[in-house]
Amino acid sequence: MFTYVCVGSNDLARAGAFYDATLGALGLVRCDVSGEDDWDGWLGWGFYRQNGAVETALWVCTPFDGQRARPGNGTMVALRAGSWTQVDAFHAAAMAHGGSSEGAPGLRPQYNPDFYAAYVRDPDGNKLAAVCRGFTRRQPGGGGS
Repeated sequence: MFTYVCVGSNDLARAGAFYDATLGALGLVRCDVSGEDDWDGWLGWGFYRQNGAVETALWVCTPFDGQRARPGNGTMVALRAGSWTQVDAFHAAAMAHGGSSEGAPGLRPQYNPDFYAAYVRDPDGNKLAAVCRGFTRRQPGGGGS
């Protein structure tokens, strides 16, 4: 359904350090936009190929209108994790890189018996989640890893 999601930042250097760590914990790397024009003020993580013809990415940018970036009320981006260990590492990386916790890693049986997630806010206040499905207890190697 989605090709990309974008959230705003007031400090791209700070956002870059935060997202390199938190999305790196999920196995995601920065998008390569080398050889393209007009990427000042943008950072992306995920898949970006053929000048965006093949894309599934999370982008962080400074707002086009020049106003301060503000998080949306009720807005959240949920990212797939391959294991409980990745969810745990995502949360720990967020805490170590200027984020704040909106819910420590754990099962959320109110959603589904296998819904293991952590919720954080980035340094600009954008809400993110890392979610792993398919396990109801920790497995050797962290649950699906």
